[in-house]
Order: sequence, then structure tokens, then C-alpha cells
Amino acid sequence: MRRYFGSVRAQATLGATLVVAVALIAAGTGVLMALRINLTDQASSQAETTASRVISQLASGTAYADLDLPDVFDEGRVVQVVDEAGRVVAASQGLERISGTASPEVGPGQGRSEAPGNGGTPGNTRPPDEGENDGDDDGDGDGDDDVEHERDPVELSDEPAFSGGSATVHGESAEYRFAELAAELPQRGEVRVFAGAPLSAERSAVGTVTTAMLIGFPLLLVVVSGVTWLVTRRALRPVEDIRQEMEAITASEDLRRRVPVPGTHDEVARLARTTNATLAALEESVERQRRFVADASHELRSPIASLRTQLEVGSAHPELLDVEGAVADTVRLQQLAADLLLLARLDAGERPGGTRLDLAALAREELSQRVGDRHPVAEDLDHAEVVGSRGQLARVLGNLVDNAQRHAAAGVRVSVGVREGRAVLAVGDDGAGVPEEERQRIFERFVRLDDARARDDGGAGLGLAIARDVAVRHGGTLTVRESAEGGALFELALPLAAAS
Repeated sequence: MRRYFGSVRAQATLGATLVVAVALIAAGTGVLMALRINLTDQASSQAETTASRVISQLASGTAYADLDLPDVFDEGRVVQVVDEAGRVVAASQGLERISGTASPEVGPGQGRSEAPGNGGTPGNTRPPDEGENDGDDDGDGDGDDDVEHERDPVELSDEPAFSGGSATVHGESAEYRFAELAAELPQRGEVRVFAGAPLSAERSAVGTVTTAMLIGFPLLLVVVSGVTWLVTRRALRPVEDIRQEMEAITASEDLRRRVPVPGTHDEVARLARTTNATLAALEESVERQRRFVADASHELRSPIASLRTQLEVGSAHPELLDVEGAVADTVRLQQLAADLLLLARLDAGERPGGTRLDLAALAREELSQRVGDRHPVAEDLDHAEVVGSRGQLARVLGNLVDNAQRHAAAGVRVSVGVREGRAVLAVGDDGAGVPEEERQRIFERFVRLDDARARDDGGAGLGLAIARDVAVRHGGTLTVRESAEGGALFELALPLAAAS
């Protein structure tokens, strides 16, 4: 169980599911809010339209009892008309309970005593302007025209006020959205009309959408989880193949094997190619290490065997002991051990020091300490500052001069200068030179081109390899080409030291 929940596939599936869930919740909440607001605005618009229609009737002088109120069953809207004294003067038929308006009364005069002179019946209130045209003595009906002509203008409220409430009509209760409009009527004073539109459609739509979301969202999340699980499984299958192959390579220690590279051009394919490149480099490094150990064992065997033989002979016959030969073998063994130790340190990643030094002064000092060279060394040294390890650079110079002395016919030339923004140390001879096809191979370890050369004269074949490795560690290069005298010219190019 822990294996599955700790896998990349499970984490990707869980992450995708959580992201989709958050997105669905946010989108669902937004949809519900937008739907609720939209339907509430529609109910407000319907209520405002109804209130405006009733106000228009009142403004035209229609009596309260003669108002054409909307049918509750057909239109679903309720109306309550309240005068300036707070009395309900008209209301929709069948209204049994109401809240959210100016009065909880559901009919004209309900819960109040009739005002003197208003001989109306419950449910109807005679307007103050009814029957007050008795001043028309002519009886020809012209008095009504005079009253209409002299009626003051009606003052209406600018904007309706909206509120929420509820109403019970014929035993069925529902929530309503009420719009309130007020008008200043002549002879009646201020009249307020409350018109309510039901919110049942809004409640029903919101409930339906909510139910659909509660059912659909979990199903959608299950689908997203399943699809993500399958997609990530297919996408990560090459990674699992790479892991299994790497596990097999580790178990078998066979670095010749390679991981499978998928036919895609994605990150997994690049990972497989990089892994194979790493395996190739590791194989080459291990093979080089094996060759190094084998060659070192072979090179060490000869001077040790020679030294042992001379010591054994000297022990049995002191007069036959070759002291000079024993010393030479010991020196050679010491130099070989030093070379092997330096190569081991370089292979381990030893970095050069940060000493600032003059390459010309270093060459001048090292050349002055050489004794016993077979050929003279000509010097052409100009100032060139570099940063690095004095001991390693001195070792490079010594190896190059030793190699030149070994192959020179009459002389060796050492020069130091600055060329193309780099410090260049050049060591040349007038010998046979290096064939062009062998100019890279000579920098390999334990490589000697002249197999006929005596071992004592030729060395172990590590000098140029050490020189190349030191040059690389110092950020430089070591190359060979033909010298002006026809021999070999080795050039060590290093970065110049930055100006202080």
C-alpha cells in the first residue's frame, strides 16, 4: 500500500484530482451564485412590473375595490396596497399570510375598526374620492370632467425598494421577492404598493443544479482520477523499464548493457539517452582503470624483479653486486610510484591550487636545476602569469623536457610567451618528430611509440599522460605538432591570470 501511495503515479493522480476538485467547487459555486442572482433579478423585475401596473391604476383614479390585481394562480404574484396611515386598503384574493411588507394584514380593514363614513365591507374600502361629486347640481355628469380636469399631478417614487419575504396563498407557503413603489395621490395621500413575485423558480433551479453537481462532480472526479492513473502509468512505463534494466546492470556488474530508449522525443527518452551516455562513460572509466592497474603491475614488476635479482646476487656474492644498477632501478621505481600516485590523485579529482606565478620564472628555475642532460637547452622566456599549482606545472615542464631530451638529435628549445590571450609554454626538439596519426595516442597512459627503445632509456610512458591531465585540470590544453627543426613541438596553453 505504501508503495502505491508513495509512487509518482499516485501523487500525480492525487494532485490532478485535487486540482480538478477545487476547480469544480469554485466553478460550481460561481454557477450557483450567478444562477441565484439572475433568477432573483428576474423575480425583482416581475415584482417591479406588477407594482408599476397597480400604481398606474391608482394614479388614474381607480378605486381600491376596483383594482385589477394579478391572479395568484395564473401569474403567481401577490399585491398589498397600504395607505399613509399604514392600513391595508387592497390585497390579492386568497392571500392568507404575508411577511416582508409594511403590514402583516392580508386584506382591507382586517384587524382594524372601520373609519366613520366608510361604509365599506371587509375586503373593500371605499376611496375618499368616491361619491364626492355631489356638487354637480346639473346632474348632467359634467362634474366628473371638472374634477378630472382639476386633479393634481401624481408624484411617484423614483426607484423601487426590494425586500425578501414570504406569503401563504390557499394553504401553500412560498418565499417571495417584494418590490415597493410609493405614490402621492390627490385626495388619498401617500399610497405604497407591495408586489411580490415568487422565488420558487429560483429555489427549484438552484436545487436542481445543486443536486446535479452533487451527483456529477464525484463521478467526474472518479473519471479524472482513472484517466490520470492510466495516462501516468503509460507515460511512466519507460521509466520503469529503465529502472529494471539499471537494477539488472547493478546486479550483473555488466557495464556493456544499456537501458532501452523509447521511440518518443520527450524527457523520458532524453533521460534514457543520458543514462546510456553515463553508462558508456562509466564503462570506459572502469576499463581505463583496469588497463591502468594491469599496466602499472607490469611496469612495477620489471624494476622490482631486477632490483631483487641484484640484491640476491649481491647477498650471495658481494663482489658481484651492481650498486649503480640497483640505485638506478630504485630511482626508476621511485619515479614510477610517484607518477602512479599523481595520476591517482588527478583521477580522484584533485584541483590545482590558486597560486599566482610567473611561468617564465618557473621555467628558468626548473631548467637551472637540471643536471646530466644529454643535449643543451635553449631558453626564450617572456613574462606570462598564470594561476595554478607550482608543483604540478613544474612536473609538466620536467616531463616535456625529459621527453625532448630522449628524442632530440642535437638540442632542445624551451620558450614561454603570450599568444592569443593565453600563456604558452613550448618545448621542442630536433629529433624525428611524432607521426601525425599518432599525435593523440601518445597522450594515453603507458604508450611508447618506439618499441625497440630500451626500457631504461624510454621510461614507462606516463609522462605525457600526466602532462595532459595537469593541463586539463588547469583549464588549458597540451598539443603536439612539428617544430621548426623538424622534430616534435609540445605546447602547453593556459589561461592568463586576471589583472589585479
